[in-house]
Order: sequence, then structure tokens, then C-alpha cells
Amino acid sequence: MTIRSCAVFCGSRFGNSPVYEIGARTVGTALAQNGITLIYGGGHVGLMGTVADAALKAGGEVIGVIPEFLHAREVMHTGVTTLEVTPDMHTRKARMFELSDAFAIIPGGLGTFDELMEILTWKQLGLHRAPIYIVNIGGWAASLVRTLEDSIAQGFADPSARALFDVVEDVPGLMERLGATVAA
Repeated sequence: MTIRSCAVFCGSRFGNSPVYEIGARTVGTALAQNGITLIYGGGHVGLMGTVADAALKAGGEVIGVIPEFLHAREVMHTGVTTLEVTPDMHTRKARMFELSDAFAIIPGGLGTFDELMEILTWKQLGLHRAPIYIVNIGGWAASLVRTLEDSIAQGFADPSARALFDVVEDVPGLMERLGATVAA
């Protein structure tokens, strides 16, 4: 399967370590350099803005999808290739899903976790077969992955749930999985 577009779920904040912003910038740049369209949440703040700005700076196509009520709070990014405004969060996630061949989860908070869990659940239910990559930039996802493993160990998820996602340790690992590279 050729990956032409990748949704990146990430934070509207920067987090407490500069490694997260560096990782987001590297993701955006690498996607653009490999001709993979970035699909993201449409904001101009935090890691969302960083990944979009990096992709744009590298000459990439960027599609932002943001719900009406968030466009002011997250400071809608008006410089993206295409910006779609949806009526609500559910429509936003559904539209990002429609546009994406793959999903990359990089550092973020509750909204990022919500997006990950929904896309994982949709895959478990057979609604899609797109790859889902949790990118453990700076170790941010270690406890998240442990929680997913604990749900299996405690009998709340079938062991087959492990096949719904892959954990990669860094951006080069993500790009390798996407069939792309990170320029030196």
C-alpha cells in the first residue's frame, strides 16, 4: 500500500521538553520531503502548528480540519494548503479519517488520546485497515502503551489488539514504516 497522506494527531501545546517540538518539526518536514500530504487538526498552536509549519516550509501539502468552536481557541492556521471547518469534533475526526492513508500519533494530551482511541476502535471493529503508529518521541508514550497492554492483561481487550497499532521509537522509525525517509 502506498501512503499518500498521513494524519498526525498531536498536542495543541508544546509539552515540557524541547524534544517534542523538534520531533513534530521533523515529522512535518519528512512527510513533505516524501510527498506525503499532512492531515492534521487545523490549529496554528503547539505541536499542531509546528508540524504544519514544518511541512509547509518543506514544500508539502497540508490539509487542516478544525471544528467551528475550536477555530478561535486553537488559532486556526490560515496558511495551510486547504483548511476545512467542520461543525463539530465528530465530523472533524471522521473527515480526517476519510482523508488519511495512515495515522501517526506524536506527543499530545487528552485530545490526542481521544483521537488515538477512536481510530484504534474503528480499526478493531473492521471499519478500516490503515496503519496506526504511536511515535514514542522522548519516551512520552511509554505509559500510554503500558495502559494499552494492561487492558489486554486485565482481560478488557483481546490479545489481538496488539496488532492494531505499532510503536516506533522515533521519526526515522515512523518514516521507515511509511515507506519514506528522513533527510539528513
